[in-house]
Amino acid sequence: MANKIDELLAAMGKHGAGDLHLKVGEPPIFRIHGDLVRLKSPPLTAEGTDALLLPLCNARSQHDLEQRGYADFAYALPDGSGRFRCNVFRSNSRLSAAIRRVKPKVPSYAELNLPPTITQLATYEQGLVLVGGITGAGKSTTLAAVLDDINHRRRCHILTIEDPIEYQFTDDKALINQREIGLDVVNFAEALRSAVREDPDVMLLGEMRDAETFETALTAAETGHLVFGTIHASNCPSTIGRILELFPPSKHTQIRSGLGFNLRAVVNQKLLTGAKPEFRQIPAMEMMFITPIIKKMIIEGEDHKVADALAKDIDSGSESYIKVMTRLYKTGMITMETALASVNNPEELRMSMRGISISDGGIVG
Repeated sequence: MANKIDELLAAMGKHGAGDLHLKVGEPPIFRIHGDLVRLKSPPLTAEGTDALLLPLCNARSQHDLEQRGYADFAYALPDGSGRFRCNVFRSNSRLSAAIRRVKPKVPSYAELNLPPTITQLATYEQGLVLVGGITGAGKSTTLAAVLDDINHRRRCHILTIEDPIEYQFTDDKALINQREIGLDVVNFAEALRSAVREDPDVMLLGEMRDAETFETALTAAETGHLVFGTIHASNCPSTIGRILELFPPSKHTQIRSGLGFNLRAVVNQKLLTGAKPEFRQIPAMEMMFITPIIKKMIIEGEDHKVADALAKDIDSGSESYIKVMTRLYKTGMITMETALASVNNPEELRMSMRGISISDGGIVG
C-alpha cells in the first residue's frame, strides 16, 4: 500500500492538484484550481485508509496521532519527485487526511502573482513582519518567496523554525538553517529558547499562537533581528487586537510600545477564484506598512482609527482590501461577485469601484 499512496501523490503533480483528501466512504479527492474532484475509484474502507496513511507516519507522528488525534508532518516521494505537507487526523474514530503538494522550488513573486510592493518586506534589516490569513490562504508560500528574496540579496544567516518544513531552500548569498520540530529540536519552546543563540540575522518563527512566542519574536526584533511570523486575523487593522488578546490587560501598554517601535509591516492574504483561465487562483493581499501615523495610533491605543489611516495611505505602498479588490476587479483578475464576497463592507467596495471613497470626514468623490 505504500506504493499506492506514492502513486496517488505522484498523480497530484500530473493533474495539477494542490491537495489530496482521504476519507473513509469516499474515493480519493483532489483539489484542482480550488475545486474538489472525486477520482473514479471505489470508496475507501477503514482498513484501506489505515493501510494508505499509517506507513507515512514516523514514530513521532504516530504518537501525536494517538495522543492528540492528529499529526502534522512532511513527506517526500522516494524518487525525490515530490514533497508534501501532511495532516492525518481522526474523524468519527477513523483516519482521514489532508495532504498538500509543495512546489519543488520556492516560487518567485511573479509566479505567485504577488503585488510589487511585497519586495519591501525583504529590504528590512530589523523589525517584525506579520503575515495573516486563514489556513490555506498561502501565507507559508508568500513567506518562502520573501525569505528566498533575502537569500539572493543579503549575506546573512536565516534561521527558520517549522512544523513541518515545507520548502527547502538552497543557499545563495545567505546561509540558511531550517529546523523541524520533532526532528531537529524536541519542541517549539526549545527551538525558541535556542534560536537567538544560533546567531541569526533573519528568523522565521511560524505561527504567533501564544504570548511566549510573540514575546520571543518581539524581543528578537528589539535586539536587531528581522523576524517573520504568521497570525490568524481577518485583516491588517484587526491584527493589533488579535495580538493583544494573547496578553493580560496589565501588559498591553508594554506590548503596544514594543509593536509601535518594532513592527514594520502587516500583510493579510486571501486566495480567491480567478476570472481568467490562466489564473485559476489569485492572491489578494492587504498590506499595511507601519507609518508614523499608524505607529502613534498603536502606541496610544487608537486601534479604531487604524483602518481609516490604512485606507487613506497613498505614499507608503500600503493597500487596503477595498483597494485590492477594486484593482483586481478592474484588471479583470476576479469577478464582481468574488470581490463583493471577499470584503466585510460590500457597499463600500461598490462605491470604491465607482470612484467614491468614505473617510472620517464623509464621502469623497
